[in-house]
Amino acid sequence: MFSIRPIYDTTVPVDAQSVEQVQTILAERFPLIAAEEVANLPATLKNPLGKGYRTIVFVAEGQRRLVQGFALLCHFSDLRFCYLDYLSVSLRHGGHGVGSALYERVREEAKALGDTALFFECLPDDPALCQDPELLRENVARLRFYERYGARPIINTAYETPLSAEDDCAPYLVADPLDKPLRLSRERVRHVVRAVLERKYKEKCSPEYVKMVLDSIPAGNLALREPRYVRETAPPRVPGISADRRIALICNENHAIHHIRERGYVESPVRMKSILKEIEKTGLFLRRQPRHFAERHITQVHDRQFVSYLRTVCANLPEKKSVYPYVFPIRNAARPPRELAVRAGYYCIDTFTPLNGNAYAAARGAVDCGLTAAEELLAGRRLAYALVRPPGHHAERRAFGGFCYFNTSAVVAHRLSAHGRVAVLDVDYHHGNGTQNIFYERSDVLTLSIHGHPRFAYPYFSGFAEERGEGAGLGYNRNYPLPEEVDGERYAETLRQALKVMADFDPAFVIVGLGLDPAKGDPTGTWRLQARDFFRNGRLIGALGRHTVVVQEGGYRIRSLGVNAANFFQGLFEGTQIARRS
Repeated sequence: MFSIRPIYDTTVPVDAQSVEQVQTILAERFPLIAAEEVANLPATLKNPLGKGYRTIVFVAEGQRRLVQGFALLCHFSDLRFCYLDYLSVSLRHGGHGVGSALYERVREEAKALGDTALFFECLPDDPALCQDPELLRENVARLRFYERYGARPIINTAYETPLSAEDDCAPYLVADPLDKPLRLSRERVRHVVRAVLERKYKEKCSPEYVKMVLDSIPAGNLALREPRYVRETAPPRVPGISADRRIALICNENHAIHHIRERGYVESPVRMKSILKEIEKTGLFLRRQPRHFAERHITQVHDRQFVSYLRTVCANLPEKKSVYPYVFPIRNAARPPRELAVRAGYYCIDTFTPLNGNAYAAARGAVDCGLTAAEELLAGRRLAYALVRPPGHHAERRAFGGFCYFNTSAVVAHRLSAHGRVAVLDVDYHHGNGTQNIFYERSDVLTLSIHGHPRFAYPYFSGFAEERGEGAGLGYNRNYPLPEEVDGERYAETLRQALKVMADFDPAFVIVGLGLDPAKGDPTGTWRLQARDFFRNGRLIGALGRHTVVVQEGGYRIRSLGVNAANFFQGLFEGTQIARRS
């Protein structure tokens, strides 16, 4: 058994380890390749435009992430075509369908990038061009394999001319039409061939050789050799999204235990159901079961006494009994009262966020989902969504409030910060005061929040533009407070400003605190964003092309909640495709 996934860079350690295995197989299966080219593969991934094209590595991995095979795909984004550089299985794992699965995944990627054809080289099956009988047999088998998919050598050109009279077995240039009619003009083919010879093989091909090949391309559309081995090509696969490209979806299934059935309490279980119903229609998601993580992940961002208090008081409250804070330590905050229920105000910022027997467990479940999403990224996935409740972005280092108990986004950000810089973008209608509070003095985590101005919007006491961090964190906190009346255009303009700051910070990971309460008609907000606006916002964020975890925060208009969420993720997914094409 094996699975296939793409690697766009080596930011995540698991990707770096897999690329090391690819280098070993590359040197093993292609002994004539220059050692420098093998050694430079990680640098090539890190600098995608250094050679005039972007390299994507696809790995087929078995148990314990052992790489069984790989493919290297070069995307010439300016000319809108893909070139398959290498495809091979390891000597240890030859066969077993690894090569077929890799090639099918490469074809899917090329289609997603909008290319009209996939190009690659293949050694000739003509005895006049290849003198070695054993190599000739291998070439025949390889061309037979590709012909199943409709890929055949380009004819009527001098591409297979040896570079020198002593050379033997010069390759064909092969084109795979990707299950579509192939209509490529002479001019288009010349652009493709020039790019391959001058960028990919610039150290080998002289200007005279390049001119000779280009001049040999005849007028009219590109022509492929007639099928030689396969009567019928493989039927086109049903369009879909491969598992590695989908968004990992992690839900805290036990969230409904936290259900406050009091009039006006809008943070209810139906929020999850409404979102799930619509996003699952998109086909973008792959469900993953949440893992359980130790409490130490929470105490790394929250005060240990605060966490202990929540655990203790929730465990001792009677069933269906809720405690609301009502006494706050303005003067003598250093000496909390003996009675735990009264002490709630010592750790809370408002009077409407209750403690009950299930609040701690539900909040722990949300954190588990967020950390599971983080692990998906550390395993190489690009996008993950922690669909959780209760939300978390109002929870500060030693205080809960705003329906929030533990700050899932902050826990996730701290976990990922061990592997690279992190940016947390909060797009909830309300300021992410908790996230700001936790990272206010840190420079490795950039926090940005777009929200209603605190003069009229909860939590009222934070979220001002001049709050930019302290100490080492000075400049690494950005707030974008907006007026009571905001439409989609105004919001998108502000989001672009925030994303520019984020791009300059150049994070390895992005955490999005997804609030859906900027929506028109939300009972807790005053803005007028509609489905198309959420789509655009997701698209703008996705175009950054970073490993991204989305954590659900607010959003309380049940009628539009799911539709807005589905539009956001469709935009996010489309934005990542844009990033891959660039």
